[in-house]
Amino acid sequence: MPCPALPDGFDFTDPDVLHQRVPLPEFAELRRAEPVHWVPQQPGVAGFEDDGYWAVTRHSDVKYVSTHPELFSSFLNTAVIRFNEHIQREQIEVQRLIMLNMDPPEHTRVRQIVQRGFTPRAIRSLEDALRARAASIVANALAGAAPDGTFDFVTQVACELPLQAIAELIGVPQEDRVKIFDWSNKMVAYDDPEYAITEEIGAESATELISYAMNMAADRKQCPAKDIVSTLVAAEDQGNLASDEFGFFVLLLAVAGNETTRNAITHGMHALLTHPDQWDLYKSRRPRTTAEEIVRWATPVVAFQRTATQDTDLGGQRIRKGDRVGIFYSSANHDPEVFERPEVFDITRDPNPHLGFGGGGPHFCLGKSLATLEIDLIFNAIADAMPDLRLAGDPRRLRSAWLNGVKELRVAHG
Repeated sequence: MPCPALPDGFDFTDPDVLHQRVPLPEFAELRRAEPVHWVPQQPGVAGFEDDGYWAVTRHSDVKYVSTHPELFSSFLNTAVIRFNEHIQREQIEVQRLIMLNMDPPEHTRVRQIVQRGFTPRAIRSLEDALRARAASIVANALAGAAPDGTFDFVTQVACELPLQAIAELIGVPQEDRVKIFDWSNKMVAYDDPEYAITEEIGAESATELISYAMNMAADRKQCPAKDIVSTLVAAEDQGNLASDEFGFFVLLLAVAGNETTRNAITHGMHALLTHPDQWDLYKSRRPRTTAEEIVRWATPVVAFQRTATQDTDLGGQRIRKGDRVGIFYSSANHDPEVFERPEVFDITRDPNPHLGFGGGGPHFCLGKSLATLEIDLIFNAIADAMPDLRLAGDPRRLRSAWLNGVKELRVAHG
């Protein structure tokens, strides 16, 4: 294969890259020329004392890495591909307590417990309440708009339903949802200077969230109720979560179930408003395939990482034991070997084997059904109440190493 024509020193995890755009042309070049490509880094720049990572860009290779945890570990260096350069190794290692960063068999044990909260029945039981909340969120956004009809879609609409869904799912009082939003923002915003969030502030926010959840768990152990917390921590027959395990589970929900869905909704709204034919189609037909295409198009988590547990071959390259391997979902979701015209936003796309919820395997997103339900409900509510919605500014992107995030999206109605 010819060498890929990338700029010297180009690093897909450089926060300045995602601050501007998702590097789709560079991903396409790698898929063409060298689909498993070594990206050098200065030791310590990503929080790891090594020389870089392998960028895996083809759909088939991302799936392979995802479905072979015995070869590619989430535990050894966690699934986060880049931390702040000032992070200490012990701060990385403590994150192994989060299910995202576990390997089987411990991951299997924890997942079997927490998936009780994500059964089809459990998700269906939330639908009516979340439909009402979606309608209320849109109504409040309309009522709170400026005199010229403008408002920020991110804070007024996109962030609200994921927060309320989590509150509904685990019984967090609605009045506490702002705390969850604030803590989760601080945990992932350390690369964005606008937020002036240090690693210490992020760690403090994580501690506060975990403590809050642990107190909830302790209360339910004493006085079980008919809610998911009691199911997870007070069950006696099939094992349960310790209070600290429940705390780390809620921390994962706050990021994986909040940040990601919020950004999918924001990118979805931007895509619909910049593709007016698709917005008109959605308003008239409400295709059930819309949510999956929004997730493919947005791919809120650009990449996670794994660490090789032994020497192995992948995509024509020799991966050495201990090498970090970046699995780039954004690239996989634009792979023309899998998707016809992947550059086209098509809400009727079917089939749609995107990897926006992971590449399969043990870490496939537990909350997929809840996320797609939220996306369906909020866009139905928007189409009903704000069919004339239009853009009032360009999206302001989050500076991040691995999240395709938007901080602000001004829209207008009327």
